[in-house]
Amino acid sequence: MNASAAPLESPRRPVAEPAADARASALLAFVAGFVDTAGFVALFGLFTAHMTGNLVLIGDSLATHRADIAGKLLAFPVFLAVVGATRLYEHRAARRGRDPAVPILVAEMVVLAAFLAAGVYFAPFVAAGAPGTILVGMLGVAAMSIQNAASRSALAGHGPTTVMTGNVTQVTMDLVDLARGVEAAQAQARLRKMAPPLLGFAIGAIAGGFGVVGFGFACLACPFAALGLVVLWRRRRPG
Repeated sequence: MNASAAPLESPRRPVAEPAADARASALLAFVAGFVDTAGFVALFGLFTAHMTGNLVLIGDSLATHRADIAGKLLAFPVFLAVVGATRLYEHRAARRGRDPAVPILVAEMVVLAAFLAAGVYFAPFVAAGAPGTILVGMLGVAAMSIQNAASRSALAGHGPTTVMTGNVTQVTMDLVDLARGVEAAQAQARLRKMAPPLLGFAIGAIAGGFGVVGFGFACLACPFAALGLVVLWRRRRPG
């Protein structure tokens, strides 16, 4: 997940303004960081935005004979199904010459709203394997699966916004290149792309942790609003 796939070709897709891309990238990453951390804290260590963490925790649970992995195991088929559905929609939109980004973001908002509502309804969560806990977790996984898929296709211009390992690696390498004066122009261009989502994710992760502890699942109104802003900015772009 360290490199972005080429976006689907669409003749109607406008060229984004750099400032709009930077702020949208930061907000999209803020959403992912917030949702992933809030879900991890509230749902017994379930990662909603990336599957690598769930694989590690599954290994830990199996090695230590813990019986709380049902949600983490179910996250994989849910993730695959939603990513697949998102990709199929992108192909359909491309055949019709339409920009798939806004409908995809709206779909993410709908699922994120369901995640928020179900979380408020089923809280407090008493066990990782409880049906309510698993249902809420899968809604979170579904929402972040949409963004994961889009970040490698329809929203690839923003760079990775859901998993930061690649961003941290690239930013560090580019800072070294800038300090040494090696390919400075290319390094600066990559930093302008990678730094906003890295900062946004970090802020979102901190806010999500404090938010869910202090306000429960109602705090997810914050990333929902942030995603709504991205949709508005995208809709107002000319073209």
